[in-house]
Amino acid sequence: MRATSPSGRWPCKAMRCWSASRERHDGRRGESSMSAKTMGRVALLGGGPGPADLMTVRAYRLLHAADVVIADRLGPVDVLDELDPRVTIIDVGKRPGHHPVPQHEINALLVEHARAGRRVARLKGGDPFVFGRGGEEVAACLAAGVPVEVVPGPTSAVSVPQAAGIPVTHRGVSGAMHVVNGQAELGPGTLAALADDSVTTVILMGVASLDRIVAGALATGAPASRPVAIVESGHTPNQRTTRTTLRDAVDDARAAGVSNPAVIIIGEVARADLLLPTTLDVPALAV
Repeated sequence: MRATSPSGRWPCKAMRCWSASRERHDGRRGESSMSAKTMGRVALLGGGPGPADLMTVRAYRLLHAADVVIADRLGPVDVLDELDPRVTIIDVGKRPGHHPVPQHEINALLVEHARAGRRVARLKGGDPFVFGRGGEEVAACLAAGVPVEVVPGPTSAVSVPQAAGIPVTHRGVSGAMHVVNGQAELGPGTLAALADDSVTTVILMGVASLDRIVAGALATGAPASRPVAIVESGHTPNQRTTRTTLRDAVDDARAAGVSNPAVIIIGEVARADLLLPTTLDVPALAV
């Protein structure tokens, strides 16, 4: 059974939860006859930042060959409309502070569907191994004896700044990049990166923690004039870039109403005179 929303574009919450519960029950019922079945496979697909045409050819092919798709909220969800109506789509999407399907249940769904002989596509935004918990899902499959492969995708840590014309490294400006989960505490490595003029710090999931991040950067001795760019909804029609500095980042983000999904870039590559031409941003590029 296909779980879709009334618009037909994305699985709704009620159907998602019902489908997940039903599949857990069916998986337990079928375990005794597993030896008579052909083991399925799991493919973790990096979907990139959103548009389907930024997926790799391999990810696209495996998605269309799947019997079951377990999909996140971010990534190329529009491509789900192209799938055969017989494909089961299960929405396990998360957003900040709201994880309706816990990770251990997602792991169990992957294993149970594969053990039932199905080809399972785990569709993720960005790259499965960049804050995508892909390693945990691979480990769960391997522990259960389920064949699994991982298909890389364009991580938002690089592709979203690129959409705004920001190269995360640039000769003579930045020779390294540091990617951090903005929900985590600022560790020594991140503080060192923020203090280093030659490093670009890219922060994912950091909008709610912007004040703490800015305070940490300034406390390390980073100049208040250091450029900051916040790119919202990268690679979508709603993309918008707020250009600011460490000194003004918190106030400017608040005034602009910055919201998730967004990528924060701190470093000299975010200078206005370095930005490459781009046509993806909506009007009002700066506050």
